[in-house]
Amino acid sequence: MRVVVGLGNPGPEYVWTRHNVGFMVLNTLSDRWGVALRRSGLAVIGERADAQGPTVLVAPQTYMNRSGEAVAGLLDAPADEDLVVVYDDVDLEPGALRIRRSGGAGGHRGVESMIECCGAGFTRVRVGIGRPPEGMDTADYVLAELEESERADWMNGIGRAADSVECLLDDGVQTAMNRFNGAPAS
Repeated sequence: MRVVVGLGNPGPEYVWTRHNVGFMVLNTLSDRWGVALRRSGLAVIGERADAQGPTVLVAPQTYMNRSGEAVAGLLDAPADEDLVVVYDDVDLEPGALRIRRSGGAGGHRGVESMIECCGAGFTRVRVGIGRPPEGMDTADYVLAELEESERADWMNGIGRAADSVECLLDDGVQTAMNRFNGAPAS
């Protein structure tokens, strides 16, 4: 079973925040695949089956810093490459992607929770959101709602991130890294 986790915060006040790119990617995949998402325990989940077996979409509902608690209960074993976690990264320019087989948390508390509760062996899809403007606190930046004028461009990047997850699932991590790592083509 493959599990794709999108990290974010539950609640309408967070829907259009930079910190919710994981949820946005998950919702895009859900729409593309015609998979209904439903509440189950500490997460919203949906499942599809294809030739490669079941893929479960998971949106933890425990808030970002406790994401691992929601996911740990869904796994039969410690995290491996069949667990894919999608999340925001302030160290990448907006729209840039970085896919890696494993690694550290890089200061991201949602990823710290995933590592603590599930192990560090999962595949990461980091979605760039850029750095906050000079003088703005990082927490305020990631939790600030996107302006209406930003949303269309933002969703193009979300679509590219969803494409990368589909490539990763269909063709493997190496192919996805080769095709999607870096900034989008102009």
